[in-house]
Amino acid sequence: MDNESSVQVPWVTVTGFGHHIRSTQAQLQIQKEGRVQVLPLAGISHLLIVGGHHLHTSAVINLLKRGASISFFDADGTPLGFLHPHGDRPDEQVRRAQASAPAHRYAVAITTAAMRARLMRLERLQEEKGDSLFYQGEREVLQQSLAEVEFLVKLDEIRRIATLSSDMYYEVVSRTLPPELGFRRRTRRPHQDPVNAMLSLGYAVLYSQCCLSLTGARLDPERGMLHEGAGGLVYDLMESLKPRMVDEVVFAMARRSLSPDDYECSPPRCHLSEDSAHRLVQQLHASIGRDEIDAYAGRLLESVMAQQPFTAMV
Repeated sequence: MDNESSVQVPWVTVTGFGHHIRSTQAQLQIQKEGRVQVLPLAGISHLLIVGGHHLHTSAVINLLKRGASISFFDADGTPLGFLHPHGDRPDEQVRRAQASAPAHRYAVAITTAAMRARLMRLERLQEEKGDSLFYQGEREVLQQSLAEVEFLVKLDEIRRIATLSSDMYYEVVSRTLPPELGFRRRTRRPHQDPVNAMLSLGYAVLYSQCCLSLTGARLDPERGMLHEGAGGLVYDLMESLKPRMVDEVVFAMARRSLSPDDYECSPPRCHLSEDSAHRLVQQLHASIGRDEIDAYAGRLLESVMAQQPFTAMV
C-alpha cells in the first residue's frame, strides 16, 4: 500500500539510493519499492538530494517555477552543486560590499563564536556525565586559545587556532561515546565509523540551509571570510551552529539509540542504513532552525553592507 503524507515541511531530504523523484504541478512524489511519499510543492523551499536517485525533469521544473532550490550531495555528504530559479544571483552591489569587507574582523568573530559554542557543549556534556571529560590541561588550552583569537594578526593564524580547537573538541566528545563505534576524532572521507558518517550527513543538511539563507540574503556563498574556496561563506555561517544544531543530535543518537543494524562498515567506508539516516534527518528537521539561520544571514548582510561590526551567532 502506498504511504502518503501531506505534512508541510520547509525542506525535503532524500538520502540513500534508488528513489524516484517526480512531481505534478501541485505535489512532489518520492517513490521507492512501492512506497510513495507525497508532499505539497507549496510547502517546499528546498530539495536536498544525497546519493544516487532518479530525478525526473517534472520535479525540477515545478520546483524551480515555485522558487524552490535543489541541492546535490554525494553519498558522504559532500556538496556537489545547486539549482536555483533563473535570475536568483547575488547582485553587484552586494558583491562589491563583500569584496571590500575586512575578512580579518569577520574571521575573528566567527572563530570566537565557534570556540565558545564548542566549549559550552563540552561543559554541558561534562555536567551530564558528572565526571571530568578533560585530560589535564586541555580545558586551559581551549580557554587560552579563545582568549588569544582577537589578538591574532594573520588570517592563517586564526585558521590554525580554529582547526586546533575543533580537533580537540571532537577528541574530547569521543570519550562520551561507546568505544565500539570507533569514533576517535573527525576524519576525512571516506569515513570508517558511523559517527563520522552521521556528522557528514548532518553537516550536509546544515550546509544546504545556510547556503539557501545566504542566497536569499543576496550574499555570494562562495566568498568566505574565515574559510577559503567553494562555499566559503556557507562554512563560515555553519561554524558556530554545528555544535547546537547538528552535533548535539548526532552524539545523542550515537550514545542512546545506534545499534549494529543501523550501519555497515567495510574497508572502503561505513554506510548508514536507510532507517538510521531517516531517523537522523527527522531529528535534524527539528534541530536546524531555518528562521534562525535566515535571521543570522540577514545580520551578516546588514553588517557587510553598512561595514559595521559583526557578532557571530552561538
